[in-house]
Amino acid sequence: MAALSPALRGHLAMLGFSALVAGSFSLGTRVANDLDPAALNALRFVLATLVIGVAVGWSAHQVRGPRGDPRPSQKAWHAPWRYLVLGGLLSVYFVLMFEGLKTAPPVSAAAVFTLTPILSAGFGWLLLRQITGPRIALALSIGGAGALWVIFRADWAALMRFEIGRGEIIYFWGCVAHAAYTPMVRKLNRGEPPVVFTFGTLLAGSAILILWAWPELRGTDWAGLPIRVWIAVGYLALFASAATFVLLQFAALRLPAAKVMAYTYLIPSWVILWEIALGGALPTIWVLGGVLLTVLALLLLLETRDT
Repeated sequence: MAALSPALRGHLAMLGFSALVAGSFSLGTRVANDLDPAALNALRFVLATLVIGVAVGWSAHQVRGPRGDPRPSQKAWHAPWRYLVLGGLLSVYFVLMFEGLKTAPPVSAAAVFTLTPILSAGFGWLLLRQITGPRIALALSIGGAGALWVIFRADWAALMRFEIGRGEIIYFWGCVAHAAYTPMVRKLNRGEPPVVFTFGTLLAGSAILILWAWPELRGTDWAGLPIRVWIAVGYLALFASAATFVLLQFAALRLPAAKVMAYTYLIPSWVILWEIALGGALPTIWVLGGVLLTVLALLLLLETRDT
């Protein structure tokens, strides 16, 4: 079998990313009011850091220098401020996500997330001078229109009045941070393996969130939390954090920022499947029209040439 091209491997990574991230919306909605968002994310970051740390230790022999010394791993810790930047952006994103999920329905929140490709394209130009061509701009516009249609629950009057729920507004600002994170990975990476770079990002994010949420962490009755919280934290730490961070950084080094984030257009569709599996309410047929527009945007982006 012929080896997969770097771009194709990046696309496959983002396909897995979108499916795993979708689960965090459905599970997050069900536990967002059970635990302070900053405390919940501090816990998930710490657990994800431990998982990735084990992976880094296990794979250390694979990244040794020509004489057997771990030079690539040591190099990863040069300029540690890079991890504070990336960890800070992710911390802001996840805290605001769970704050927004207190009131925003999962499909609607996922639609807000699909605005990140447009934002990411802007940050890609500012940070990396990546140019968005006419075809990609058209796809982003279609995807953005579909996202807005879902966010406003297919209510034309609400769209004209620009009535947006409080949860969606809060989460939007988190998505701004996430959109900046994607091109920032490529800008700050200095050849470190994705798993090592992810570990540094998670470690910095854990420190930031522990400081941020320390009063809530101390005041939480951990033994009294419902079992659903621990299930959600386990999923968020292992799959929606450790796995997706590696997948995202892997793809960000192989695809343009706008195209990486284009896979967020699949997330509302994945969320609908998650909601079916978890017995949640389904969106109306009119809202599904907006979801289909986001899928169309993804298909248009996949047909463009990778750069």
